[in-house]
Amino acid sequence: MYVLVGVVQFDLRCPQCVNGIIADPQTDWSFDELISELNSIDQKLQASSPVPLHFTKTHSSDLPIADKRRKAFVMHVSDDESNDDDAYEDNNSRHVTIGNRFGCEDTYLSDSTESDSESTSEAQWALMDKGGVIEGALIELSHEHQLSVAEEIRARISAFGADLTNEKDKFTHALSRAEKNKEARRELDRKRDLQYQRQIAEELDNHLTDVQRHHEYKSQIEEKKIRDDAAIEEAKRKQKAFQEEKIRQEKIKAEEARHQAEKKKEEEAKAIALEAEKAAKEAAEMAAAESQRKAAEALTASQGAGSKESGSGRLNKAPEGNVLKGAESALKMEESRLQIYNEVVGKGFASEMDSNREYSRQGMQMARRIKTITGTKESVRAKAEELVKLMNSTLPQSVNIGIFADKVVYFCTNASSNAAIYAYGHVIVMVTSQVPRAMEILLAKLNKVCIFTIPKYLSYSEAAFESRNAYLRAIGYQEEDGKLESTDDYVARLTQYMKLYGALIQTEVNGVQNLHGIEEGWKWLARFLNSLPANIYTVVALEAFLEVAGFALYRRYKNQFKKLLNIISRDFLKALKESKDPKVTKAVMSLESYIQSNNFQKEPEGWRLRDHLQSSDFNASESDNQQQYHNSSQGYGGYQQQYNYNSPNRFVYRR
Repeated sequence: MYVLVGVVQFDLRCPQCVNGIIADPQTDWSFDELISELNSIDQKLQASSPVPLHFTKTHSSDLPIADKRRKAFVMHVSDDESNDDDAYEDNNSRHVTIGNRFGCEDTYLSDSTESDSESTSEAQWALMDKGGVIEGALIELSHEHQLSVAEEIRARISAFGADLTNEKDKFTHALSRAEKNKEARRELDRKRDLQYQRQIAEELDNHLTDVQRHHEYKSQIEEKKIRDDAAIEEAKRKQKAFQEEKIRQEKIKAEEARHQAEKKKEEEAKAIALEAEKAAKEAAEMAAAESQRKAAEALTASQGAGSKESGSGRLNKAPEGNVLKGAESALKMEESRLQIYNEVVGKGFASEMDSNREYSRQGMQMARRIKTITGTKESVRAKAEELVKLMNSTLPQSVNIGIFADKVVYFCTNASSNAAIYAYGHVIVMVTSQVPRAMEILLAKLNKVCIFTIPKYLSYSEAAFESRNAYLRAIGYQEEDGKLESTDDYVARLTQYMKLYGALIQTEVNGVQNLHGIEEGWKWLARFLNSLPANIYTVVALEAFLEVAGFALYRRYKNQFKKLLNIISRDFLKALKESKDPKVTKAVMSLESYIQSNNFQKEPEGWRLRDHLQSSDFNASESDNQQQYHNSSQGYGGYQQQYNYNSPNRFVYRR
């Protein structure tokens, strides 16, 4: 079915007069004048038109927008003989021509040619009469415009079809490429999936192997743990049996030590009594000699002057005094200690310390522990443990003992307070309870650097010493760069040595035996007062010793110690009060103040170890090297250390 759009053609050769209207347009009309003229002509035509009302022409300008868009008449012609090209072209060029409605009821259609032409002529005139010449011109113009629009639309449709074909080809090409890419991607994904499956299988196999190994290793660990637990239980059982046996042995030894101490005290009391008796006998002999001398003078008073002078010279002649002053027992003890020192440590130990790198390294290890000792319970316990471990290290114990004695004696001179000296005393007692030979070596070292710890004294004699410097070196002065130290420096070192010795003899630790305890301090004091003369050196040594050990001596010996202090005030200090040396005077006043103010009855500062180090006593240089250690379960000799704050003693060791 094809749609043909028919347009009635009108003859523009119109007559000069139609229904009384003369159509003779002026060539110089304006557009507005032409419109006005057309409107007037239209009105006249409508007024004089014989056409029925339903054929009346409505002016185009007065029609609504919907009327302007009405479709013209359409003829549907079926042509079976039309070819496909005409059908395609007619179909594509199908359009609607907008025109005016008109009827053809009065038109007669004939089959002849003449009638056709006549009818056409009559129809043209009738149409022209009904619509007007101008309306036909407008319709012709509209038809031409429609043809141009149709041609333009046809061209655009053709271009759009070409573009659509191109786009379709491009789309088909892109689709084929996409299919190829999709197939390639599927192949790549398939290969990757296969590779991933292989990797997953390998990883799973490895994981299962690791899990199996882990289970095997875990089972081995469990078995080893069971064996270790059994071994530990067995070791604990043996250790417990060993500890019980050791405790039993310690009880036996403690009982024996107690009996020996009691026996020793009895012997010491007897010795003191013998010394007192000997002193009384010597005093009686001196009194008898004095009475005999006076009697001899009285008997020889009548004799001649020559014989009198001769006899007087013979009686008053004083025997030459010995250079060495000291109790015989003390001198023998010094000789014995020196012999032990030479046997254990050796005479050339100092030079070996400088040349042997292992000795020097061990000395640095011990020095680091000793110089960081503070007056706290934890510090004393920890440092003692560490020093005992070092003394049982790879080096020979004799070498370690020599290093320990050397470092303790050296660092005591740098102690800033008596609290540090007391702490040194505790560490020495704890260490020597585990290594007994260390006590004798330490005492020998002290005797070598300070003769007053023996005690003994050397009197100056030109016959015995080559020079005054030789004498000073003999009593302990140190020489540096060929020059002897000053007396003040020597007295300061002497004071520290005596304080260390005093702290050592007065230290008491329950459960730990002090191999050189308070009894030795009492002996030292008796030997010192009986043998040594009163001078600047001896008064300083005595004051330093009493300042540290006086409180403990008073606690032990009470009134007997007071009697000794009275002897010191009455005899020892009396001989020094006449000296005009300001240093001697200062030392005498200090010792006399200590005795008269009863400072020996007051607990010295630092005597009792503290629980914690106070901030005022904290030393930054020592804190860098300070290390805290916990006491092992074994402790010292199978004992664990605890503190009993109600006891006058510092330590209580319990099993």
